[in-house]
Amino acid sequence: MWDIATPSRPGRLPGVSMAGFRGRAPELVDLSVIPYPAVTLAVDLGDGPLVVEDVSGRQQRGSVVAGLAPGSVRARGRDVECLQVRLSPVIAYAVLGDSAQLGGAVVGLDDLWGRDATRTQGQLRAAASWEDRFAIAEAALARRHEAGRAVDPEIAFAWGRTVTSRGRVRVDLLAAELGWSRKRLWSRFRSQVGLTPKRAAQLVRFDHAAHRLAAGHSAARVAAESGYVDQSHLHRDVVAFAGVTPTAVAVAPWLAVDDVAWAAPEHASTT
Repeated sequence: MWDIATPSRPGRLPGVSMAGFRGRAPELVDLSVIPYPAVTLAVDLGDGPLVVEDVSGRQQRGSVVAGLAPGSVRARGRDVECLQVRLSPVIAYAVLGDSAQLGGAVVGLDDLWGRDATRTQGQLRAAASWEDRFAIAEAALARRHEAGRAVDPEIAFAWGRTVTSRGRVRVDLLAAELGWSRKRLWSRFRSQVGLTPKRAAQLVRFDHAAHRLAAGHSAARVAAESGYVDQSHLHRDVVAFAGVTPTAVAVAPWLAVDDVAWAAPEHASTT
């Protein structure tokens, strides 16, 4: 379905990954987006408008930003060509400003970047190659990151522990490691990441499980290896995040490209 381009070298900003997508056929693309533990930025570069519909049914056209755990988001379009950027919420807080307040919403990039969104999209459209596009996008992200407000180091640590544990860290233990109360961690984490620590852990665990399912492992094995109480617990979590069963997630087109587009997709950046 896709021709996929990826950067030839690591980027300057840790916690940022990029891939370019171009549809191989003019048929309508209609995809359900599987939630991922990153804030997603999609810059529309195609001739036909890219339409993204969020869980509330609200539609956005063109370049968009989707917050963490967007739920039942659908992307539709013809002659699709876009640059997709995945941002660790630790980085997104500085780069996108209000991204932590998105929740499950999808908003236009120009709502967050203003004129800079139009200027950057114009440069990306005029670029001669995907490598040039990646360089332009990286420069734009780096400028905004430098000018933005960083998350608290304690929140960056808490996010990193959540990712490296694959969502199996306990919130009270995280708070104890930081020397914070559970209430303080809960409040600061939610205001800067966009989810509560518990919900973030559930999302990271779900992401690991979804990729294990897509790799062909049985639901029973995935449940046992991913920290779920049993297979029914896995089923409930998958339906809650993706809106479909584990069987449907295993064959989701959205996950089918991950081995090409995203290196080690089950290991989201800790930065």
